[in-house]
Amino acid sequence: MFKFVSLVVIILATTTFAQEDTSGEKDFVTFIAIDLGTSYSRVGVFKHGRVEIIANDQGSLMTPSYVAFTADGERLIGDAAKNQLTSNPENTIFDVKRLIGRELSGPRVNGGSSNHSTTLSQTAQYWNYIIQIFSNLFWDPIVETAGTADRPDPPLPSVQPVIKKIPFTVINRKSKPIISVNVGSEQKYFEPEEISAMLLRKMRETAEAYLGYKVTHAVVTVPAYFNNAQRQATIDAATISGLNYVRLINEPTAAAIAYGFNDKEGEKNIVVFDLGGGTFDVSLLTIGNGVFEVVTTSGNTRLGGRDFDERVMEHFIELFKTKTGKDIRKDNQTVQKLRHEVDRAKRILSSQHQTTIKIASFYNNEDFNEILTRAKFEELNMDLFLSTLKSIQKVLDDTDLIKNDIAKVILVGGSTRIPKVQRLIKDYFYGKEPSCDINPDEAVVYGATVQAGVLSGKPGTRDIVLLDVNPLTMGIDTDGGVMSKMIRRNTAIPTQKSQIFSTTADNQAVVAIEVFEGEHPMTRYNYFLGKFDLTDIPPAPKGVPRIEVTFEVDINGILKVTAVDIETGKTNSAIVNSNSNHLSPDDIKRMIKDSERFAEEDKKVKYRVDAKNELESYVYSLKTQIADKNKLGGRLSSEEKFTIEKEIEEKIKWLDENQATAQVNDFITQKKFIEDVVAPIMAKLYRE
Repeated sequence: MFKFVSLVVIILATTTFAQEDTSGEKDFVTFIAIDLGTSYSRVGVFKHGRVEIIANDQGSLMTPSYVAFTADGERLIGDAAKNQLTSNPENTIFDVKRLIGRELSGPRVNGGSSNHSTTLSQTAQYWNYIIQIFSNLFWDPIVETAGTADRPDPPLPSVQPVIKKIPFTVINRKSKPIISVNVGSEQKYFEPEEISAMLLRKMRETAEAYLGYKVTHAVVTVPAYFNNAQRQATIDAATISGLNYVRLINEPTAAAIAYGFNDKEGEKNIVVFDLGGGTFDVSLLTIGNGVFEVVTTSGNTRLGGRDFDERVMEHFIELFKTKTGKDIRKDNQTVQKLRHEVDRAKRILSSQHQTTIKIASFYNNEDFNEILTRAKFEELNMDLFLSTLKSIQKVLDDTDLIKNDIAKVILVGGSTRIPKVQRLIKDYFYGKEPSCDINPDEAVVYGATVQAGVLSGKPGTRDIVLLDVNPLTMGIDTDGGVMSKMIRRNTAIPTQKSQIFSTTADNQAVVAIEVFEGEHPMTRYNYFLGKFDLTDIPPAPKGVPRIEVTFEVDINGILKVTAVDIETGKTNSAIVNSNSNHLSPDDIKRMIKDSERFAEEDKKVKYRVDAKNELESYVYSLKTQIADKNKLGGRLSSEEKFTIEKEIEEKIKWLDENQATAQVNDFITQKKFIEDVVAPIMAKLYRE
C-alpha cells in the first residue's frame, strides 16, 4: 500500500475529425512527438503501426538544440548553429531549457500583508509560531544542486549560476532572463520561449517534410520536475512555434512507455533514471496491461552532462593557468573550444579509460595537450553522481516499496552511458543490472511518439492508459505566512480540490489569493506562482465570510485557481503564473508574428546566401581551372586567358566590396556577366 493515495482520473483525449495523409492512411488528426532536450532534440510520428523517429535535413535523428545568428543576419538552427559555437560564441544560443520559466534574480517570495491575506482563522498565528520553531525538524526539502550536492534551494532557483557559464549575453528585464544577440548589424532581444519556439518549429518542419503535410498538434516532453511556470512557458513556446494543441508528457513517463509498450508480462514496479544533458529526473511507476501509472517523482532541473563538462573544464582551466600563468575564462572562443573537446572526451571515456585533449593554437598561439582519464573524470564529478542516488531513495521513501520490489531500472538520457553512473545504480540495487535494452537517447521520443499515436487514434495504441502526477505541492499563503497545502506532490493529475477560507480583519472587502509551490510549511521558503484578488466582500466580522478556493491542475500540470465568495457568488479565477515569468496573450501574438517573419526572412537569407555561394563557387572554380595547365589553363590562348582572368579579378573585388549588402538579383546579375564573357570562349574550345 502506498503512503500517497489519490483519486485516479483517467482521460484519454482523442480528436473527432479525420484527415488523409500522403500514404493513403485515413485516421484522426496527426500528433507528432517532440523530445525537446537541453542538448539535442528529436521528433517522431506513429505511422504504419510503428514508431518512426524522423531524420533531419542532415540525415541525423538528433538535432542540436542550438540557435545562432550570423554577421550576415542569417539564422541557423541545429547542426549549422552548433558548428558556429567556437567561431561565433556570443551569438550562438544553447541550454535555453535551463532558462525557460526561470527568474534571473531568484524567486519572489511572499511580502506578507495580513489585512489582505486569506486565513484559516486566528489559530494559524499560533501554528505559525510552532512551525517556525520546528520547521527544520519536519521539513523534508526537495534538493536541487548547482555544482554542489547538498545545497537546498527553492523549487525554481535563480539562473545566475547558469548564465555565468554561457558565452552569450543574458540581461535582466523585470527579473526575467532575456537573451541579447547581434543579428546582422542589429542588436536583438529574445525571450527564452522564443528560442525554444525556434527549436520546436524546426522539429515541426522536419516532421512536415517527412509527412508531406502541415502539422499543428504535438506531444512535447518536459522533465518530470519542471514546475508550473516552466510547463506554462513550454506551452507558450509551442504556441509561438505554430502548434495549436500541445500535450506535455514527462520524460521518464515517456521512457517507461517505450520500455513497456510491447511488454506482455504482468504488473510490475519500475524506476526510470533519466540523466540528460541539462536535467535529471527519477520516477517510480507501476506498469502492466497497458496502464502506466506514475507513483512518485523526484529530480533536479540543474543537473546533467553540462555540469560534468563544467567540472572538467574548470580543472583544465586551472591547470593551464598554473602551467602558463594565463587565465582563459574571459576569452569566449577559447572557452568554447575547450567545451567542445571536453564534451568529446567525456563521450570517449564511456568506452575507453583515457583520452588526450589536443587543441592547436588554443590561446595566444599556445597549444593545449592534456590527458583525461576516466578515473579523473569520476573524481571531479563524484559528488554529483552520488547526489542522483538521493533522488532514487526519495522516490522509494515516498512509497512502502523497498529496493527488491523494483523489477527494472530503466536508464534514459545520454549521461547514463557514463560507466560510474551505471555502476552506482547497480550497486544501489544490490547488483541488479540496470536495463540498457532501449537506446537511452531515443527512449523518451519513442515513448512520446506512442502517446502521440494514442492521441491520433492510431491502430495498436488504443489500449495505452497514462496516469501521471503533480511533481510539487501547491498551496496558498494564509495568516502568518503559513502554507496551506491544496494539492500535494505526487497527486494524480488531472485533479481538483476545494477548501473554505475566511478573512483576517473585520469588514475586510478584499482577499488576496497568493499561490505558492514547494514543500516547506512556510510560504517564504517556497516559490511564488502568482496572485489575484477577490473583491467586494460584504462587511462582516473577521472569520465570518466563507471564501471557497479551488485548485485545478490539468493533464499538462498547469494550475488554475478559482475563489468564490459563497454568500454573494462573486468569483475570480486565474491561470496562475508569476507575472515576471508568464507571457501575456499579446506577447504571444507578437511572438507568433515575429516567428512567421523570421521564417520568411530565413527563406530570403537562404536565397541570398545560395546566390552568393553560387557566384563565389563559379568564380573560384574558374580561377582554379585557369591556373591549371593540365586543364583549362593549358588550352586557352594568352588573350583568352587574360580576358577571363580580368573578369575573375573584377568579380572577386566586387564580392569583397558588396557581399554584405548585395541582394539576390545582384549576385545573379554578376554571375551572368562573367558567364557571358566565358561562354563564347568555352564554346569555341569545344568546337575545336
